[in-house]
This record gives sequence, C-alpha cells and structure tokens, in this order.
Amino acid sequence: MTRFKICGLRDAANAVVAAESGADFLGFVFVPGARRRLDMDDAQEILRDYRQSFGERGPRLVGLFANQPLEDVNRIIQHCGLDLAQLCGDEPPDYWDQVNASVIGQIKVGDGPASDVIAEVRDRVVAVVDRGHIPLLDKREPGSLGGTGRSFDWRVAEEVASDFDLVLAGGLTADNVGRAIGSVQPWGVDVSSGVETEGAKNPVKIRAFGKVVRQSDGGAATSE
Repeated sequence: MTRFKICGLRDAANAVVAAESGADFLGFVFVPGARRRLDMDDAQEILRDYRQSFGERGPRLVGLFANQPLEDVNRIIQHCGLDLAQLCGDEPPDYWDQVNASVIGQIKVGDGPASDVIAEVRDRVVAVVDRGHIPLLDKREPGSLGGTGRSFDWRVAEEVASDFDLVLAGGLTADNVGRAIGSVQPWGVDVSSGVETEGAKNPVKIRAFGKVVRQSDGGAATSE
C-alpha cells in the first residue's frame, strides 16, 4: 500500500486528524522564513499535545530543513523526538550522513526536454538511494523550497519510480492523488497545500486525501 505524508502541520489537532486518517508520516517545517515554519519550542509543545492525544505509537515524525547548520538540525531532531529529516536545500552527501535521523532527500524537478529531465532526476535519485536515504520528487520553483502546490510532469516520476522507491510531491490533492498513484505507482505521496484552505490545514481535506490514498492501488510497497 502506498504510504503518505501530511506535511506542514502547525497544530496538534490536525496532526491527530492526519494520524487517524492513516498517515504514515507527519511533517513539520523548521526552515527559517518558510510560511509554515515552527520554532523548536512551539514544535515541542505541539508534539507533546499530539502524543498525549494519540499516543506514542503512530506515524513517523519528519522535520523539514534547508541549508541549516548541522548542529541546529540535530538539536531539533533530538529535542522534538523526530524520526526523519527531510532536507530541502542544497546539502551535500557528506552532510546527509551526519544527520542523526533517517533522511528524505528532496529532489526538485524542473522543466525541459523530458529525456534530459528524466536523466537528471534519475542521477540525483541514485545518489540519494546509494546513501540509504529516501528520495522525494517535488516541483522546482525559483525562490521556493517546495510546498507551492504545483505539480511537475508525472511522466518523469513514472520513469524513475519503475526502478526506485520514491515519494511523489507537488500539487497533489484528494481529486488527483488516486490518478497519480495509478500512473506513477510511487512508494509514497506527500501533500501540504492540497489539504489546506486559505493557507490553513483543513481536517476534511486531510481525511479525504487519506481515504483516496488508502483506496488506491499503488502497487506493493517495500519495507524500509
């Protein structure tokens, strides 16, 4: 079954909704200047309330970071009890290996001739997978680190997903995620803007997204 992540969470109530909807991962943004950013103290409070409501067993917790000092990333991971770090910037491979959590490497997919884009993305996915990490494909937008709600050509992801487990992100909603899963057959899917209304998480949209994912045939998922 296809895994899914609800990203950009900013409160315990919607984290609980996401967990109850079957999410495998909950994402929290720690990137300075990002719209959905949490500071460490706020995140600790949200996660404490979430754990009190839902319990310790549940989705894996992901922190999003971009081009931040390694010591800051590891401090947040430790203090918030995060399971994974999603790296959204230009961090080099030796940086990935020093993160004190499993790593999701975000790969930004640009425009251009399909064969060139596929070759570039495949090379970057190989670099992530060879280090034992999880690749995530998102739309490349100038001046943005992701979470724009815009999709890229899914044919690129389809070509690469035939050989590698990857997470598909960018422009997904309850209306199109079933089609995306059927076409790409990704290891997982990721959503943030697609479960928001006027910039805030919408519990109805979170539940609808989870329902479609769980009802979709995404192919056999491999274990981590």
